[in-house]
Amino acid sequence: MKFSKKLIIWYLEHQRNMPWRQTKDPYSIWLSEIILQQTRVSQGLPYYLAFKTAFPTVFELAAATEEEVLKLWQGLGYYSRARNLHYTAQYIVRELNGVFPKTYDQLLKLKGVGDYTASAIASICYNEVVPVIDGNVYRVLSRVFGLDTPINSSPALKEYKSLASQLIDVSRPATFNQAMMEFGAIQCKPQSPDCTICPFADRCFALQHAKVSELPVKLKKTKIKKRYFNYFVVRLPDNTLLIQQRKNVGIWEGLYEFPLIESNKLMEPEALEKEEAFSHLVRNKSFSLTRYKEAPIVHKLSHQHLYTRFYVLDICEAPNLKVDQSLIPVATIRDYPVPVLIGNFIESFF
Repeated sequence: MKFSKKLIIWYLEHQRNMPWRQTKDPYSIWLSEIILQQTRVSQGLPYYLAFKTAFPTVFELAAATEEEVLKLWQGLGYYSRARNLHYTAQYIVRELNGVFPKTYDQLLKLKGVGDYTASAIASICYNEVVPVIDGNVYRVLSRVFGLDTPINSSPALKEYKSLASQLIDVSRPATFNQAMMEFGAIQCKPQSPDCTICPFADRCFALQHAKVSELPVKLKKTKIKKRYFNYFVVRLPDNTLLIQQRKNVGIWEGLYEFPLIESNKLMEPEALEKEEAFSHLVRNKSFSLTRYKEAPIVHKLSHQHLYTRFYVLDICEAPNLKVDQSLIPVATIRDYPVPVLIGNFIESFF
């Protein structure tokens, strides 16, 4: 039996019931694919439902503020996805009258839409015969056909896409693509897949050569960078807080945080008080500085670990505000989109 036919038979029996599988609306498919990038379905589903409720169509999403979008995205990570989502929604409404492009090549021109997302939308919504390649698909093809080209190397996409193009069911590209992704997600899992019930057990290269745990091959990850964050929760007598918005600073762009001093190692309060940025906060006025916890909080991102300490800084007079800083009532702190690191602190402290 052909690979595609066997795969689709498996899919029709085992597919999970997901809301984006009940439609061919390009807005819904696009939204789900952006949310599910580098995100598990179990984590992404509540966000998808929340976005669909808040922004039922691309017009409502385009009309929202970036801050509203980031707040709804809070906790999902990789915030550039949210900013690109908002930008693209505005572009589609303003430049394309709310109509999504209908081909793979046209979809690729949208900000935040790469090969995978363009392939998914084109095949699912418009039945274009173009295969999707994501982490799940890489894993299935690598194991079944014995491909050992590292999946995070430059040649990988072309090689895997060429093979997938030969395998795709041209009469049912949408079903085939969804089947490939679903098969990798729940059957050909990264760790300890149950190969005894796999429909491809009789032909799987990895199973026959005892390489299931070795495929797919990945190049060694980039070395993890350590960063040291010292946050100051600045409180004033009128029950206001000082917050600032991160702009053009790498991670968490557009999100809010407390005033920050980043150092090259863990620092004690006495050393931090000598920093110029700290002097700007207190303005030679009396202050009280209390460390929230002795041990630093370690917040792990994909390529960096943040060693973070929070300090409660009570001052009697507001500092000179920088362009990106604001004084807000304490009661409104939860209204602002913040990184998970800050959000967790807010929930435990306020």
